[in-house]
Amino acid sequence: MIEKEQLLKAVNTQMPFGKYAGRALVDLPEDYLLWFAAKGFPPGQLGELMALAQLIRSEGLEELVRPLRQG
Repeated sequence: MIEKEQLLKAVNTQMPFGKYAGRALVDLPEDYLLWFAAKGFPPGQLGELMALAQLIRSEGLEELVRPLRQG
């Protein structure tokens, strides 16, 4: 089960590096997230949140979680 805190972090955390730096993890292109899924997500919390963002994208839930954005 997905915890509310993790879901909020996935929606509000920005990608810290690369081509999509500054973009919310749930807004990353699905192809980009799938590439990371195949190659390996970064270690630690960022990788966990990116994996959650990939799950959200693959299940088509982006519109349901966007209202959780802060700011």
